Amino acid sequence: MTARPRPDASACLATLGVWLAVTGTAIAQPPPGLPPLPLPDGPRVFDTAEHPQVRVVVVTRGLSHPWGLAFLPDGSLLVTERDGRLRVIRDGVLDPQPVSGVPDVHTGGLAGLMDVALHPQFAENAWVYLTYSKPMGPGENDDVRVALARGRLDGLALRDVRDLFLSDPVGGGGTAASRVVFGRDGTLFMTVGGAFGASAGGKRAQDPANTIGKLVRLEDDGGIPDDNPFVGLDGFRPEVFSSGHRNQLGLTVHPDTGAIWAHENGPQGGDEVNLIRAGANYGWPVVSHSREYSGGRVAARTYAEGMAPSEIVWLPAIAPSGMVFYDGDRFPGWKGNLFVGALRIGSIRNTGHLQRIVFNEEGQEARRESLLTELRQRIRDVRQGPDGLLYVLTDADEAGLLRLEPVD
Repeated sequence: MTARPRPDASACLATLGVWLAVTGTAIAQPPPGLPPLPLPDGPRVFDTAEHPQVRVVVVTRGLSHPWGLAFLPDGSLLVTERDGRLRVIRDGVLDPQPVSGVPDVHTGGLAGLMDVALHPQFAENAWVYLTYSKPMGPGENDDVRVALARGRLDGLALRDVRDLFLSDPVGGGGTAASRVVFGRDGTLFMTVGGAFGASAGGKRAQDPANTIGKLVRLEDDGGIPDDNPFVGLDGFRPEVFSSGHRNQLGLTVHPDTGAIWAHENGPQGGDEVNLIRAGANYGWPVVSHSREYSGGRVAARTYAEGMAPSEIVWLPAIAPSGMVFYDGDRFPGWKGNLFVGALRIGSIRNTGHLQRIVFNEEGQEARRESLLTELRQRIRDVRQGPDGLLYVLTDADEAGLLRLEPVD
């Protein structure tokens, strides 16, 4: 397992490094930001819309750039850390010993160990699924791929670990986001990001023979479902379920319809949430609301015939990461709302927060609310727990797991 020490610098500067690598832009100083704040020492109460007040509790601290989390049947949690560690939190206590058996990961910039998911029959088979940046050569950035691995959880060890899927080479320092969820039919959906820029790198999202900038659908053992939209077509990768994506950091299943929803980052504005349909093309970089970091527009159009429109767009960008529909009973006023983590607003550091999106009876966006803005934390992931509460991962050198509770 690769676990390299990371300098004491904000993750926003790591993002800036990716920007420089992709665009070739030079900059003399880091982007502006608000003064950072530490995680609160005790519970904080916030006024919110459609639910009078919520309490935010720090469940645990001491995580290093966590990326994803999953709830185990016994109530404990698995949390991935970007540098290649899989951690366990039991009764609010972070186990100091990471889970062994995690594959070696490429850690550079924003690349590393990413999402974690449990098999739908985890209680019987103990399968855990991880997405990560896989080094394929001896050099720092030699042929990095986005990989999906599976292993059996046995105490604090993963056993019988093997890769089920490898993307095409990522390039650009190996940075490409990846989330993973299981659909209602038991198949597995996985995002493969890394389609940066409007030129060669970004155009891979439109190449049917390349898995970069796609959402793929697999069987639980890595096989390809017979009903995938491009199975049997010459020049098309049969794993691909949808195309035209830039860098997808959010993926979830609608609790009522079973539909797959994903969101992706634009460069400067144009972050978007998409309702995923089999075989659909979501446009990047042919159509986009985004501007490049240099200021020019990515595309001349925001819509084109034959390309699926977005359900939600952010202008300015919020750098969304993590996403879940709430369907619990602890926050009745929030039932059916979509919660999205935000790393920052409009390239301003220390403006991360949690967004709540309300839909009307037709399933269209009605309004938004920004939560936890006072904490000034980058929000990497958000999940609903089996207790009906919301759990949030912050993203920092010394990050934490937060829990949102109703104030009755």
